[in-house]
Amino acid sequence: MEKLKVAVLFGGQSGEHEVSRVSATSIINNIDRDKYDVYMVGITKKGEWYLYNGDIEKIATGEWEKDTVPALIGPSTKYKGIVVFKENGYEFYPIDVVFPVLHGPNGEDGTVQGLLELLEMPYVGPNVLSSSLCMDKVFSKRIFLEAGIPTPKFTVVYRKEINNVDNYEEIRRRVSEIGYPCFVKPANMGSSVGITKVHNENELMDALKLASKYDRKIIIEEGIDAREIECSVLGNDNPEASIAGEIVPAHEFYDYDAKYFDEASKLFIPAPIPDVKMEEIRELAIKAYIALDVRGMARVDFLMDKNTGKVYLNELNTIPGFTKISMYPKLWEASGKPYSKLIDDLIQLALSANKEKCTNW
Repeated sequence: MEKLKVAVLFGGQSGEHEVSRVSATSIINNIDRDKYDVYMVGITKKGEWYLYNGDIEKIATGEWEKDTVPALIGPSTKYKGIVVFKENGYEFYPIDVVFPVLHGPNGEDGTVQGLLELLEMPYVGPNVLSSSLCMDKVFSKRIFLEAGIPTPKFTVVYRKEINNVDNYEEIRRRVSEIGYPCFVKPANMGSSVGITKVHNENELMDALKLASKYDRKIIIEEGIDAREIECSVLGNDNPEASIAGEIVPAHEFYDYDAKYFDEASKLFIPAPIPDVKMEEIRELAIKAYIALDVRGMARVDFLMDKNTGKVYLNELNTIPGFTKISMYPKLWEASGKPYSKLIDDLIQLALSANKEKCTNW
């Protein structure tokens, strides 16, 4: 049986570039080479696309950029593949499916998905709209509320407001309605980049200015004294939820360092919670997944109030981390689905979703 040709996209122009490279390394190392031929396509921080044929481990370290050739995905709906540019012309490699491993803006937010839609090329993960909605924490939370899914209180501040000192009093008033402590986040970011836990009014403006470096829209969320619970969802029209796990961060909250570098952070799989709460979380994860019309995959993040036990849905990540310590694959492994089988299922879901599209305009 002929192998399927898979292009793994990594890197990208976002603050999560480095995490993307580590995730991609893990996926490439675990994909079933008896079923798939893998093409590694990297995007630099400057937005340059390259085909890489070297040592897989150099992707994670960043050394991959030293051994590449310029390339692009395309060029048309008739010729779906990778075009590699040579001094004397070009070479073309047909591709059956694309696996984007691009965390954050310019990858997880629907932009790359739009390119692949134009090319009618199958790809892993949600479509343009679902990717955009899940990436934007403000819009996704509004949909949670519309669907009757509990989420922490929040308000929104824009970069243009922060840049005008005349707005500071109004911003402080709106945040006071949320209360302290609170979390200040870029609305369109992931991997805990640009996030600050704000304990009082004196810390607010610095936190807003940090978040505004990553996005023009900033969300301020109620700071709940909560346990951090995560659940993995997989599927298209009939999604399934894994068992849930709990994160006990090494820092005050699960920030970037605690998530990727500080090994003192602890993961408990399954989460040590009552069975009734485990089922509630799994059901809410699927409900949110369906409400946002997600396909393929998402990691769904929850907060469970330490005092009341109430469960709040925080956000969905549509291209979750795939590093060796990432919760998405670890939760599925604990639910009986090995890493290589998970990758295989995601590719098959991508092919299935592509077949269901209407092309008879």
